Amino acid sequence: MVKKALLVFSLLIILVISLLILSDWYVRTMAKEQLYTNLNAIPSSRVGVVLGTSKYLKSGQENLYFSHRINAAVELYKAGKIQKIIVSGDNRHKSYNEPLEMQKSLLEAGVAKKDIVLDYAGLRTLDSMHRAKFVFGQDEIIIISQKFHNERAVVIAQSIQLNAYAYNAQDVSVSYGLKTKLREKFARTKLILDLLFNKQPKFLGEKEEV
Repeated sequence: MVKKALLVFSLLIILVISLLILSDWYVRTMAKEQLYTNLNAIPSSRVGVVLGTSKYLKSGQENLYFSHRINAAVELYKAGKIQKIIVSGDNRHKSYNEPLEMQKSLLEAGVAKKDIVLDYAGLRTLDSMHRAKFVFGQDEIIIISQKFHNERAVVIAQSIQLNAYAYNAQDVSVSYGLKTKLREKFARTKLILDLLFNKQPKFLGEKEEV
């Protein structure tokens, strides 16, 4: 009985590891042609979408993922690669508002307020991509986040026929981002399951003009 249980447990572990590896391979392969790190090389698009994250860590220090994404969005905007910026993130309660924090940082960096659109219902990357197309009416966007995040976002965009390029914001050190990168491996497997079961965003609502 114990041997049988160990065998089943071992097979489950092998299955999980295999799913993680295959999901990671699939996401990287499907997205690689749409990723850009060179500002001059990326095609222009009217709208960029900055994917949300908290501005500060629990320690109170500024989140480098946040600041690097803002810097990347400003680079695209000032280079004329994008004209409008959707800041898509979580606004779960009054004291936690990712889109508003992104807007504030963009304004401080010289982006015009009229060119910033706040998406308060970007609860997940899947939600942000669906809302970019079905709420904000975009057929083409530039996604702005770190490479690992952009890869997943591009695959989601492809699944809903949203033409998406991605501009890779500066990444962080291995030690700084270790937990995030580990979570990403599981997020990719969840993405595959979401696509298989046609997972829908939590909120859509009426269309908004960008």
